[in-house]
Parts: sequence; C-alpha cells; structure tokens
Amino acid sequence: MAKEIILYNLAPHVTDEEFLEYVQNEKGPLIDSLESVKKYELVRIDSSLSGVIPFKYVGIVHFNSLEDFRTRDSQSDAYKAFQAKFRPMVSEIHVMFGEEIH
Repeated sequence: MAKEIILYNLAPHVTDEEFLEYVQNEKGPLIDSLESVKKYELVRIDSSLSGVIPFKYVGIVHFNSLEDFRTRDSQSDAYKAFQAKFRPMVSEIHVMFGEEIH
C-alpha cells in the first residue's frame, strides 16, 4: 500500500492548540474525504530516545490509489484551498512517498 509521510514543525505564529482545532475541524475531515485516501493519521511527537525532536508532527496518509491522488484529488479546488491555508502554518516540511513493506 502506498503511503505519504509528511514531517514538519509549526510556523512560529501557530500554537499547538490552534493547529489541533484546525486539524479536527478542517484538515482531517478533508483528507479523510478524499476517495484516494484509505486513512489519515497525524502524530505529535512528544519525546525521543536521543533527546532530539527534529520534527514535532508526522502525518501519514494511507492511499487506496496514489495515482488517483496525484491525478485527481490533489488537483481539486478543495485540496488546493487546503494547501494554500496549510503551507503558511508549517515550517521545515519534508514530504516523502513510499510503499508499505510489512
């Protein structure tokens, strides 16, 4: 199964509380509504064995179809509006795609 892994920190002007409200009311429901998405998870990292937390948030998107996401869902007006609002809320973002192997 294809996955998208998104690592990021919040921009300095965004609090964890504001972001949680945004995720619960807007981001989460939108991502979950995409036909190409099987499941969306967001993890807030609270600790690390090394003591270093380079990214506070890890988003994991489990796809039904990565191709449908790329060619249809990510091109929709709703997704583009989401991106326009989301991008200024985060910093140091890294987006990766991969295939589940276990």
